[in-house]
Amino acid sequence: MLARALCLSLLLEVTLYVAVATLAFDASPARAAVAALAGVLGLRAVLVATSYACAFAWHSPAPRLRATQALRMVLAEYAAFVVSFVIIFPVERCWMGADRLPRVAGGAARRRLPVLLVHGYGCSRGAWWWLRRRLEAAGWTVATISLEPVCASIDDYVEPLARRIDAVLAQTGADRLLLVGHSMGGLAARRYLQRCGSARVARLVTLGTPHQGSRLAHIGAGENARQMRPHSDWLRALANPAPLLDTVVIYSPHDNFVMPQANLELPGATARAIDGLGHLAMLFSPRVAIALLAALAAADGAADSRR
Repeated sequence: MLARALCLSLLLEVTLYVAVATLAFDASPARAAVAALAGVLGLRAVLVATSYACAFAWHSPAPRLRATQALRMVLAEYAAFVVSFVIIFPVERCWMGADRLPRVAGGAARRRLPVLLVHGYGCSRGAWWWLRRRLEAAGWTVATISLEPVCASIDDYVEPLARRIDAVLAQTGADRLLLVGHSMGGLAARRYLQRCGSARVARLVTLGTPHQGSRLAHIGAGENARQMRPHSDWLRALANPAPLLDTVVIYSPHDNFVMPQANLELPGATARAIDGLGHLAMLFSPRVAIALLAALAAADGAADSRR
């Protein structure tokens, strides 16, 4: 659904740019194509710049970045935005393919727990294209899920997530798995744990999740955006009772989607702050990959010791 919507909107956007360049400025086909490319890239630059302007206006105290660090951060976030929403998400099936979930044969040596990656608001499983490759290269069995409809209530994602967890465990032969959620995906995972319990999950790791909401959600579309507004009834209900299992929160104090950035923190969870990263750039960051691999390895080792 998201891929089709993005393909259609991108086609309409490019058509508009070409029409304006051709009709208003009598541009040649080649120049109209260049104008369309510039329009696509320029609009996304404006969106990223606006997100950082809002993040600065509503920022939480954070380590100060040098000018070069700040510039690299913004450019990396811009690149992640373009790669995600212009290149990967519209043709996600071409980039992702099916999940590779080998089953453990009877009598085989114990393998690591499988990992299920849960994407954020307005995204699809394509969000994990880079990180999935890093996890698989490190020896992890990785599953993904696309949460749809895009603008539904987060509560509506609990049942599909429960079915996906059951399917991953059945296919791999494992009794538990590790949940990783980016942005809204972390909230969906917490809602699953609240409703279904933690018997099938060994650890939750969240990346850039607005555990206490984000002001940016006030301009988002859909019930899930309304639920992510600070102090919403939904977030208050999610916080009671407290998280049911060990949770690791990886976040950037310079996040440009979750504002104020203190709302990324989750009381009672283990926190790992990584400076100078944007919200989408976390999905392409080697530093995030290292922190995530460490959190997964620690949980898997603890699960092994209890066997």
